[in-house]
Amino acid sequence: MQTENELKEIVKQKYSEIALQGKEANQSSCCGASCCSTEVYNIMSDDYTKLEGYNADADLGLGCGLPTEFAKIKAGHTVIDLGSGAGNDCFVARKQTGEKGKVIGIDFTPAMIEKARMNAEKTGFHNVEFRQGDIEQIPVTSNVADVVVSNCVLNLVPNKQAVIEEIFRVLKPGGHFSISDIVLEGALPSKWKAIAELYAGCVSGAIQKEVYLELIVAAGFKNVSLQKDKAIIIPDDILGNHLTAEEVQEYKNGNTKITSITVYAEKPVEEKAACCEPGCCN
Repeated sequence: MQTENELKEIVKQKYSEIALQGKEANQSSCCGASCCSTEVYNIMSDDYTKLEGYNADADLGLGCGLPTEFAKIKAGHTVIDLGSGAGNDCFVARKQTGEKGKVIGIDFTPAMIEKARMNAEKTGFHNVEFRQGDIEQIPVTSNVADVVVSNCVLNLVPNKQAVIEEIFRVLKPGGHFSISDIVLEGALPSKWKAIAELYAGCVSGAIQKEVYLELIVAAGFKNVSLQKDKAIIIPDDILGNHLTAEEVQEYKNGNTKITSITVYAEKPVEEKAACCEPGCCN
């Protein structure tokens, strides 16, 4: 079984390769991993092309939802995108924040940061920046963001609780997040947990939906809700790369469900301390 650092290195290496590929190559695979399917479409992602601010150069086809569509971003907001890749969600968010807002993309992979910065240069935007960092320790000060978004990234992180607590830290009181991610209902075949390729491909790193939502509540978030919930159907040829024919049928006939969810939650507004003595409140 890999350690957390080994899993992170797997992700970094895989997404360094993905940064050098085009969208077409990524879309023929399992969330960008090399488990190529003859069904050439991305089994996870939704279509960004109709969203204002869409930048084709920044779209690597790696997401599993459209968090920026649901994120309630307003003009002047400061937005943080966790696992920003080539900058796709950042540029959509920037369209919504306008010139007076700010968008910060955080990514673990140097090659992705380089690609995102090149895309930002082409746009001429001066209020979109990209920082390399581990989202378990977000390189941003506390109480900065009005909104946090993320697209198919937390499932790749070994310590999801740490990331959710970091999201809470960087959000302003009253701020909120909208995150798209892969979760499970039922148990994955045990073999998948040992396959690094599927970890980098957004599948074997996913956790139970119920546990995912419990972590959000435990971190202190309120008004947690699902904005979208869709089933992910993995093509047989991808399953066949990792499972025997008998195991494929067992999986398909079982109770395991892989879903993409977009979840929303708010950081509570800080309450003022109670006035305990006469004259203590001004």
